[in-house]
Amino acid sequence: MRLGRRGRAKVGGEMERVDAVVAGAGVIGLAVGRALARAGREVLVLEREPLVGSVTSARNSEVIHAGIYYPTGSLKARLCVAGRRRLYAYLAARGVGHRRCGKVIVATTAAEEARLVALREQAEANGVEDLEWLGRSQLQAMEPALNGVLALHSPVSGIVDSHGLMTALEGDLETAGGLVVLNTPVERVTRDEGGGLIVRTGGPEPMALGCAVFVNAVGLGAPVLARRIDGVPAETVPQAYYAKGSYFALTGTAPFGRLVYPMPEPGGLGVHYTLDLGGQGRFGPDVEWIEGEDYDVDPDRGAAFYAAIRRYWPGLPDGALRPDYAGVRPKIAGPGEPAADFVISAPADHGVPGLINLFGIESPGLTSVLALADEVLARLEG
Repeated sequence: MRLGRRGRAKVGGEMERVDAVVAGAGVIGLAVGRALARAGREVLVLEREPLVGSVTSARNSEVIHAGIYYPTGSLKARLCVAGRRRLYAYLAARGVGHRRCGKVIVATTAAEEARLVALREQAEANGVEDLEWLGRSQLQAMEPALNGVLALHSPVSGIVDSHGLMTALEGDLETAGGLVVLNTPVERVTRDEGGGLIVRTGGPEPMALGCAVFVNAVGLGAPVLARRIDGVPAETVPQAYYAKGSYFALTGTAPFGRLVYPMPEPGGLGVHYTLDLGGQGRFGPDVEWIEGEDYDVDPDRGAAFYAAIRRYWPGLPDGALRPDYAGVRPKIAGPGEPAADFVISAPADHGVPGLINLFGIESPGLTSVLALADEVLARLEG
């Protein structure tokens, strides 16, 4: 492959050098590449697939989260709140489709009510704005179809066109001089004698590429790739767990004007209602622990969906759900374990200069994306 970009020097033989290489052109990799390019670095974003953002970034709820669910002081809490504020401004400035539709989290029992009170306290400690309680009568007035003893209303929650967001990020990256290279999986990263890194790729045109900075943002495969980077201590690489989440589309029109969430469950936020900007409503995701990537939706899972949804929407008609799509969360905590925080493993953590490994960047990664990219830059500098 001849890259032919501005000011690029060769490193012995046919190997070329750039300032920075990002592996993975999902929403996270694109945002990190954009931030590096805007900071003046010459950047290549390498993607194994033939399309940008066609794996995890294309298979989610497209929800802009407020920052409610995450332990105070965690990276998830901090980057979600800061990222959400920046994301709304960015979407408006770049003309990307989004809607601040709001969300209600519904408690259906006294036990869930106590958990919801604690959740609000955590959200306020995280800096989430404008939360309000809805008693049973207030909930009925706002969303008459819902059943609940107490609900928490978050007006700053919303939805976004994730593909439009990735298109905008890629455009910014290219405007700043960066480039996305498709069909180019990263297979190994080694150290060169000058203290830099050598990225070796597969695909139809394998190459070796020298760089000073390498960011592992391949999502589901990040722990596997990290183990192929010379010098990374094994103890700094977490175990990968795959949590599949299926979605069922709602046939007909939903009676809701907002996102509707039950109380969180182990491994996820519960089977919730969301919609896209075209008005198509859907429910999901559930949690199914699997061994590898699998995006088929089993129609038999629909029975559990009906049961879960009818706890807060008793009027869900029979036959109203149809299998839609599935995604897989890149988790680093397994079944029965507490949810893990984002991990930004920097040179101070693993000892390899210029290397950032991103582990467990699941929800709220989409919401956090701009703040997370800046955090990566800060870790590189620090």
